[in-house]
Amino acid sequence: MSDKSKAEPAENIENHLRALRSAKGVSQGDLARMASVTRQAIYAIENNLYLPTTAVALRLARALDCRVEDIFGLVTSGETVEGELLGQMPDGPDRTRVKVAHVGDCLIVRPVAELGSVLNYTVPADGLLLGPAKGGKGRQRVRVELLRDRRSIDEGIVVAGCDPAIYLAGDHLRRRDARSSIIEWPTGSAAALEALKRGEVHVAGLHIVDARTGESNLPYLRRHLRGEGYTIVTFAAWEAGVLLRHGNPKSIRTVSDFARRDVEIVNREPGAGARLLLDLQLQALGMSAARIKGYTRLASSHLEVAHLVAMGQADAGIGVRSVSKLFDLDFIALQEERYDLVMPTRYLASHPGLANLLDTMVSRAFRVEIEALGGYDMRDTGKVHDLKTVAVTKHH
Repeated sequence: MSDKSKAEPAENIENHLRALRSAKGVSQGDLARMASVTRQAIYAIENNLYLPTTAVALRLARALDCRVEDIFGLVTSGETVEGELLGQMPDGPDRTRVKVAHVGDCLIVRPVAELGSVLNYTVPADGLLLGPAKGGKGRQRVRVELLRDRRSIDEGIVVAGCDPAIYLAGDHLRRRDARSSIIEWPTGSAAALEALKRGEVHVAGLHIVDARTGESNLPYLRRHLRGEGYTIVTFAAWEAGVLLRHGNPKSIRTVSDFARRDVEIVNREPGAGARLLLDLQLQALGMSAARIKGYTRLASSHLEVAHLVAMGQADAGIGVRSVSKLFDLDFIALQEERYDLVMPTRYLASHPGLANLLDTMVSRAFRVEIEALGGYDMRDTGKVHDLKTVAVTKHH
């Protein structure tokens, strides 16, 4: 019998059921009724006398409105691992919170703070950076004290891209596989693809429309990917355009109004799909970027662009309709785009979480929720594309 088929010893399980139940003011009897188990079972679980089945654990999580891993988790051993650090070694004596991912044959380490100021306080770390490790070539090798069990880290999926809906995909994925998780590194389309090619992430998300053909992503991928070892799957389609403050107080009607002296925009970094769209609009109008106030002021994501416009810190920016709805902004559509996910095909065989992610994307529950956000078209979600031809099949 393999190790994977053996039951996990109770002493290896962290049990937070009593604390969560008490925090929500729920008695053992009430929780028993809500989860369709006996009060004696609740008592036994809380005192580590009984390790519940998957079905019981799911019912407990539903009753307490939390995730299974919020109730039960593997005891962290304080294991120290070595990985490859992305970016520079942080200064100062404090141990830096980091995310750790098993990508290909490497453990990739990246500071949580690089997710941005908001997510830095909402995304839990996988470990603490202890310092540099000896030896190694290429990227700087570092030592990390793990705060999570290694198996959970190995089953995490790292996505580079700019669509915030990927976080909802992660939550739906956990309903299928409690151990799998998704973390998105916010980045523009071109940078996401380069990170994938360097072996830093499992998946790259991009939305780049070819100026000549009007086709999304595939012409760009044909120019920048070598070989046929990649799978391209549609996540969603959306409209990209101009985000404006509610009520459009500056009466901006077209991109040409960006050149007015009373208008200041916020832009995306070079290589981002939104930046490419703006540059194509300016080229078509014969306008110089130098005429636009705020052209060199950069935001790291669609959400940050929308936030700055909503707060009145910019008059306009390029983004997608879905975030305009979230921030109650006005929107001028410029073009339809497709957001595709690109991954090395070999990862589909070596990383079971990726196949579960694709199954999650085409599930009715996920598609209905994403469409309810507004601004997303999920009709082609799951469609698989061939770099040499047009879309040929659909994931099921």
